[in-house]
Amino acid sequence: MATTPPRRRLDGSDLEIYPLALGTNPFSWTADEATSWAVLDAYFDAGGNFLDTADSYPFWAPGNEGGECETIIGRWIKRRGNRDDMVIATKVSHHPEFKGLAPATIRAAVEASLIRLGVDVIDLYYAHFDDPDIPMEESIGTLSGLVDEGKVRYLGVSNYSADRLEEWVRITRSGGFHPPIALQQKYSLVDREVEQTTLPISRREGWAFLPYYALGLGFLTGKYTSGQTVDSPRAGAASAFLNDKGRRILAAMEEVSAAHGVALASVALAWVANRPGVGAAMASARNPEQLEALIDSASLTLRKDEMAALNEASR
Repeated sequence: MATTPPRRRLDGSDLEIYPLALGTNPFSWTADEATSWAVLDAYFDAGGNFLDTADSYPFWAPGNEGGECETIIGRWIKRRGNRDDMVIATKVSHHPEFKGLAPATIRAAVEASLIRLGVDVIDLYYAHFDDPDIPMEESIGTLSGLVDEGKVRYLGVSNYSADRLEEWVRITRSGGFHPPIALQQKYSLVDREVEQTTLPISRREGWAFLPYYALGLGFLTGKYTSGQTVDSPRAGAASAFLNDKGRRILAAMEEVSAAHGVALASVALAWVANRPGVGAAMASARNPEQLEALIDSASLTLRKDEMAALNEASR
């Protein structure tokens, strides 16, 4: 087994994380509980310690109500007895019963998440989606209060526009609230829009940028280029990247992949993990077999010329 890569400290915090966050939204959706535990075990055994979830995951799956993912994680942590070894990030605003960021909603949602996860405190708590119907100062004040009360250690923001992030910064400073330490947005070789919008704000403020969809909905694994039907709920969206630019990116990735003897997914994640301002790459796995390439990315060091070639192909 490869040497466990060194952990990264998220600026503005004492959180030390594995350089690959495990996205967990397949749990209770495309992975049953037993398979989810197998993924968690394999990730943990490789040195992984950073779990990303949300109170809403996966409410969209038939028979689910939201929160099933947190429940699976909570049961796993209790059985393994490894709470102190894990950094747990979850989110508020999108659960069907706790929609939006009204103060009472936030307070009810965090209590529900604490119970499902079986923990006393959440390490990183995100405002999952913007709620323009609630004065931002009320939402920020309530979230900041959760830190003061010891229910949450640090705050994060996800899926906000640049303008709204600037407003968050102004309100936090003027109100003396706890600032975010992390920003989560989609970012990958096939989607670099954040470099012109929210990533500069994150870097300026010293937040860890934690990208989701770093595999381009699976396109950057290379499995959509053969013309075969792919068994994935994201297949339709991923196929949209199969154009001249997408093929150019995959060609550049294949050269790097061959040079290092790793999968395309490892290359895609290593690229995003080493972009300026990024705290860690993030990806999910439906089974332990899918996880192998993700774990490989955490130890993959790309040369400057390889990063440059990938940057150029993906412009």
